[in-house]
Amino acid sequence: MRYRIRKNGNNKRNLITLLVLTVCFPIIVKSQNINDIDKVINVPQMVAEKPGAGKRVKQTIKKFGADDVYHSLYLPKNWNPKRKKKYPIIFEYPGNGPYRSKYEDICTGKVEDCNLGYGITSGVDFIWVCLPFVSAAPHCNQIKWWGDVETTIQYCEETIEVICNKFNGDKDKLILSGFSRGAIGCNYIGLHNDKIASYWKAFICHSHYDGVNDWGYPLADKANARIRMQRLKGRPQFISHELDISKTKEWLEKELPDGNFTFCVIPFRNHTDTWVLRDIPERKKIRSWIHQIIKP
Repeated sequence: MRYRIRKNGNNKRNLITLLVLTVCFPIIVKSQNINDIDKVINVPQMVAEKPGAGKRVKQTIKKFGADDVYHSLYLPKNWNPKRKKKYPIIFEYPGNGPYRSKYEDICTGKVEDCNLGYGITSGVDFIWVCLPFVSAAPHCNQIKWWGDVETTIQYCEETIEVICNKFNGDKDKLILSGFSRGAIGCNYIGLHNDKIASYWKAFICHSHYDGVNDWGYPLADKANARIRMQRLKGRPQFISHELDISKTKEWLEKELPDGNFTFCVIPFRNHTDTWVLRDIPERKKIRSWIHQIIKP
């Protein structure tokens, strides 16, 4: 497209302004701090109470026998135990802690500080469960990396059964999500073996992805990541990352060119899961995606 430049001072200035905005706008976006945008959602605090509609509570699994191993359970505002309605469940794994970036992004590594599931759903229609990574005995919630992988998997499986049986969770609509460490964990834990892989309908991985980088823990290499990826079997994944998602996209397009992937760049420099608490287009995109996933 060609533009005619009139010999007019105002038009010249307008054109220069347009060119500057066109060239500089990506830089402006990339330098933006998401913490400067007001939250439209406040995530409820975890409390030591009995479960109920609109409450986020601390729960333990009796089999593990210690208050030091726990998950958080949120029942949606429209949850009613007397109804036969079943609710889809978002399970979520936290990132590594303790972490603080120069942009004041904070991740404690604790289940009580997760944000994705609530931010995506606004606390309606979905049960939301934040799962721990569990340390080797004596068991406790693992703040950094995986703890004991087999125990972590067992805790996840036991929690699925409890939530589905006691709180009307829909076993056919289980979504596994995570931020950072948790995003990697969607495959590393969620696809670790055939049994646990069979539970999930879809996955949400924000910031990092299994196999893209070798972080040095057992089975972190690409060869083992490929084995885990084969257990996806066409199920959808929503994959997001701050500023640049090209490495993950290239990895998956090479390894699973027919995979069911939705990629989303979050146009902020922050390493955080709090983008879902802001009224931004990317939040609208993931909300639309998840409602398509759970359609009958």
